[in-house]
Amino acid sequence: MDSRVFYKSALELEKLLDSGKLTSVELAKILIERTKSVENQLNAFISFDEEKTINEAMQSDGRRKAGKKLSNLDGIPVGIKDLIAEQGQPLTCGSKILQGYVSPYDATVIKRMRNVGCVLWGRLNMDEFAMGSSNENSYYGKVSNPWDVSRVPGGSSGGSAAAVASGETILALGSDTGGSIRQPASFCGIVGLKPSYGSVSRYGVVAFASSLDQVGPMGRSVGDVAALFHIISGHDGRDSSSYPIDKTNHTLESIANKTAKVIGIPSEYFGEGLDSGIRQAIENAIKFYEKAGHRIQKVSLATTEYTMAVYYVVAAAEASSNLARFDGIRYGYRSENVRDAIDIYYKTRGEGFGSEVKRRIMLGTYVLSNENFESHYLRAQKVRTLIRNDFMRVFEKVDMLITPVTPSTAFKIGEKSANPLQMYLSDIYTISANLAGLCALSLPCGLSHNGLPIGLHLIGKPFHEHEILSLGYEFEHAHDFKDMHPVI
Repeated sequence: MDSRVFYKSALELEKLLDSGKLTSVELAKILIERTKSVENQLNAFISFDEEKTINEAMQSDGRRKAGKKLSNLDGIPVGIKDLIAEQGQPLTCGSKILQGYVSPYDATVIKRMRNVGCVLWGRLNMDEFAMGSSNENSYYGKVSNPWDVSRVPGGSSGGSAAAVASGETILALGSDTGGSIRQPASFCGIVGLKPSYGSVSRYGVVAFASSLDQVGPMGRSVGDVAALFHIISGHDGRDSSSYPIDKTNHTLESIANKTAKVIGIPSEYFGEGLDSGIRQAIENAIKFYEKAGHRIQKVSLATTEYTMAVYYVVAAAEASSNLARFDGIRYGYRSENVRDAIDIYYKTRGEGFGSEVKRRIMLGTYVLSNENFESHYLRAQKVRTLIRNDFMRVFEKVDMLITPVTPSTAFKIGEKSANPLQMYLSDIYTISANLAGLCALSLPCGLSHNGLPIGLHLIGKPFHEHEILSLGYEFEHAHDFKDMHPVI
């Protein structure tokens, strides 16, 4: 067996498992060995449970031997971002305040993966409470990009992206509040899907900003991501934001069906500040689609200039509310040497939260205060509606949009950490999809002059994941970017 089996896609590995050339236990052991060999350079995992993972792989091998395979991902290891509850495993959200906390139950997405035989592999590092664009904000240490360990992997799902890109796991789950799946997928040269809001249950997922958060799959190919999305998506009565829509088939055969589309190119996403190498790579992708028979149409999204301000008002306000539950009383870290209950609350939050989380809590508390609620928070929500309406107007003319994922390739560790505003601008092309509840896909479309991955961004209508996955697969199938791997 090829020693670099950890770089194969999930659907390639399925064939090896079915043929008997590889077992799930062998695959799990290969990934464990791979993880131990590169973790000192990457720090993509917060924790992992080898015994549990091997046991789940053994069960999968038993089912396959008995002819009772549960799905095409039965026996395939999936890494879990450490804000998704998995019974009996740590749930830290990359924060000191949840150090030592163990989840007593499974999130819906975890249950759905268990039901089809996925092997759950490890707890992946992340920016604390998903607040960050570089994975430098974790209490458990920064994560490095496997393409260049002196650079960031993106955030907040940087551990998930780095683990997939480096071959530590085959698939991973991330979460996306303003680009936290797509930006690290772009930086690390993998595929990441931000599903439509309401298409994947948030039950058992620790909230950052409840109206923006969405769990999604990350993998080495569009087909892998489509397969995992098919498993985790669907209505869940335990999540009030879960939308009851008929489930579409997302098999490889389904997304490989090509149909001509009208593709919009929003001029606002190609202005000043976009790296010239990224611009060229995206323009080459647009030319490919045009030659393939799709119609390219220039469009305008006039509200784009307001997205950053609206996002940080809404996200911070919801974070302030959601993180009020971490008080040192019910679970997680509790400060010592306190005088009374109020002192516990103050000192626990002061010691337990990192600087970026504190910054956003303070901003959120400010915009929710009586004197600022209408002028800041309520106004931001009104403009958010205008942003969504702007997209819906454009989607009356086109089927989907193509944009860059990020204005630059992966930047150096520490380069932007002293300037929060500069860091926030890393998500300038991705946050609008969260504000409008859209689906969006990042997939590799080339390398920069210094050998760093570049991502292509496909934005679709709500609950039209099938269309962007199909268009992404068409591009991937005609290029070899998915076979690019870092040397680590």
